[in-house]
Amino acid sequence: MNETQTPESQLEKLGITLGTPRSAVGNYVGCVRTGNLIFTSGQGVDQYHGQLGADLTVEDGYAASRQSMINLLSVLKHELGDLSKVKRIVKILGMVNSTPDFTQQPKVMNGASDLLVEVFGEKGKHARSAVGMAQLPNNTAIEIEMIVEIEE
Repeated sequence: MNETQTPESQLEKLGITLGTPRSAVGNYVGCVRTGNLIFTSGQGVDQYHGQLGADLTVEDGYAASRQSMINLLSVLKHELGDLSKVKRIVKILGMVNSTPDFTQQPKVMNGASDLLVEVFGEKGKHARSAVGMAQLPNNTAIEIEMIVEIEE
């Protein structure tokens, strides 16, 4: 991404439209801003349900993590108004609903990581954890949370 491109223009090029953030399903908020950091709540996906290694392929998981990241970007856009305020993506935690013998969580989480680099360029490179979970809420395939540094 060069200096004249914005994250929004990159999303448009990718054919991605950010929607309204999903509503919280409990007593929490979609993100918390403290100083120049934003901590997001976990975002799953409505389109992909089941476990990687049983019901879903690595390719399905990649697509699910990409969609989960689109949901997270919707939260950020709602909070900031302009994704150009993102100074850098600091860290993402990817939780993958997977069978005990499934070991390709990092490949699944590349869907989210690749999208961040496509949208933010170097600012999108981040630290990451990709872990397997025995189950996730509503049997969703993926849940991701993120820490973002911003500049006003």
